[in-house]
Amino acid sequence: MKKILIKYIPEEAIPLVEYLIIEHKINLKIVSERQTKHGDFRRLPNGHMQITVNNNLNPYQFLLTLVHEIAHHVTYQKFGRVQPHGKEWKTVFQHLMLPFLQPEIYPKDMLPYLANYLKNPKASTDTDVNLSLALRKGESKDGKNFIFEIPNGSVFQFKETLYKRGSKRRTRYECLNLSNKRVYLFNQNAEVELVASNN
Repeated sequence: MKKILIKYIPEEAIPLVEYLIIEHKINLKIVSERQTKHGDFRRLPNGHMQITVNNNLNPYQFLLTLVHEIAHHVTYQKFGRVQPHGKEWKTVFQHLMLPFLQPEIYPKDMLPYLANYLKNPKASTDTDVNLSLALRKGESKDGKNFIFEIPNGSVFQFKETLYKRGSKRRTRYECLNLSNKRVYLFNQNAEVELVASNN
C-alpha cells in the first residue's frame, strides 16, 4: 500500500492513512479524472464499500479528498444511512482530519484555510475558494487560468462552451454564455481556457 500511496499523498501522512485503510477495511480505487467530482464513496452490489479518488489531484487535494471519503465510510458504519454531508459526517470528518493538520503534512500557509474549512466542512472543498486556491498553491493546470486572472470582457472556454467574462458580484463572476445568451455565475477558482483577451 505504501508504494501506491507515496505517489499520491505527502510521505508523512502515509502511516496515518495506512492505519485508517486497515482499521476500516477500505477498498480504495484510484481512477482517471472526473469533471464533476474529486472522489466518491459507494456501496457496491456485492455489499462491499468502495472509495474512489481522482489520480490527477496534487498530494494535498488527494489526501483531503481521501479522508473526506473515508469519513463517509466511517459514518455509514457508525450511523447507517444519514444525510451525506450532515452533522454525523461533519463530526467524523473533523475527527479524522485532525491528526493531519500539522506542518509536516500540510504546508504552514495552508493550515489556517484548512482549519477554517473544517469548522463547518461542505460537500466540496471547491466551494471554499480560499482553501481551493491554497490547496493548489495558487497554480492553475497547464493551459488554464483561474477566472479572476483573465481580464473583464475576455472570451474563455469552460467545458466546451464559450463565455464572456463579466463583473464580479460579491464572491463570483457573472459570465455570458455565448451560445444561449444566459448569464452564469462562476466561482473565483474556476479554471478556464482563455480564447480571446479584450486587451
